[in-house]
Amino acid sequence: MAFRVIPLVDQRRDAPLPAPRDEDGVRAGLLQDRLGRPLTDLRISVTDRCNFRCSYCMPKEVFDKNHVYLPHSALLSFEEITRLARVFVDQGVRKIRLTGGEPLLRKNIEHLIEQLAALRTPDGSPLDLTLTTNGSLLARKAQALKAAGLQRVTVSLDALDDTVFRRMNDMDFPVADVLAGIDAAREAGLGPIKVNMVVKRGTNEQEILPMARHFRERHGGDVVLRFIEYMDVGATNGWRMDEVMPSADVVAHIAAELPLRPLEASAPGETAQRWAYADGRGEIGVISSVTQAFCRDCSRLRLSTEGRVYLCLFASQGHDLRQLLRGGADDEALARTVRSIWTQRGDRYSELRARRPADGVAEGPAPRRVEMSYIGG
Repeated sequence: MAFRVIPLVDQRRDAPLPAPRDEDGVRAGLLQDRLGRPLTDLRISVTDRCNFRCSYCMPKEVFDKNHVYLPHSALLSFEEITRLARVFVDQGVRKIRLTGGEPLLRKNIEHLIEQLAALRTPDGSPLDLTLTTNGSLLARKAQALKAAGLQRVTVSLDALDDTVFRRMNDMDFPVADVLAGIDAAREAGLGPIKVNMVVKRGTNEQEILPMARHFRERHGGDVVLRFIEYMDVGATNGWRMDEVMPSADVVAHIAAELPLRPLEASAPGETAQRWAYADGRGEIGVISSVTQAFCRDCSRLRLSTEGRVYLCLFASQGHDLRQLLRGGADDEALARTVRSIWTQRGDRYSELRARRPADGVAEGPAPRRVEMSYIGG
């Protein structure tokens, strides 16, 4: 399938301007990378395990019963995660998202949430503390998560049709249980809730309108449905460009039945383009990492469950902080390392992907990218 890739320059909002820096790259307390992007968001993977086997993330033929997961001793403890998070907050992080794998599989995750919820920015403000989940355990955990201090959840859901959903999660898990988890999260006050649907052409594009209708009619503005382009994350999902359904096509498909109007971004660096239903009954979002790269606004850093920092979702190498932690480094040494890592960052994978030939084939072998189940989405 051929479609026009919209250049990044057409999509940038208020491109960052070069700014004078001190020796650590800090200006007015704002840590910036080589492209002028601030560090504001930290995504923390708390486990490399998941109870789903979605083909675009953890295909069963790769992550089978013989797959070797990280031993518990390799994982960062909750205290280690919290200490690193405190260092990142001092460098400008204002939002923390817990991911996986499936983060609710991590035993006593509520204890970690309590510790992170107690952190404060240098000006005394609380963090924006969120979690992304497949929803399988959410119904039983929602109240405890809220009580621990979690503010919001994002739930991954790729279909309403039970047959399609069971086929996509490849563990015969029923869609009704995820929907029950979303209801429990709403009742617990973990909102506004976002629901993410990965659209894979030839697999679930027929679910776009049923998903839009369901969350608009049942939840209105309480749940924001977002459609994500199928991405070439990791090295095991067999990604092909002809299985990508461009977000522009998704928006057009919905608007043909439910008229839409564009909305402004709600925050700098927001990944989703927002569209409101013309009659005011809620909104949707589209995340277009393939066809409309947003690298120049990316302010996110990822911390793996074993303490490696990754500067991009499509990275092939990380920076080991666990060795420093367990080797006796003090907080200032950790902060210097974080500043050095971020200020040298120039990652812009999606932008460079858009410049490849139309067939999507790059010249020469590419480094093996880290799996999404290891560093989170």
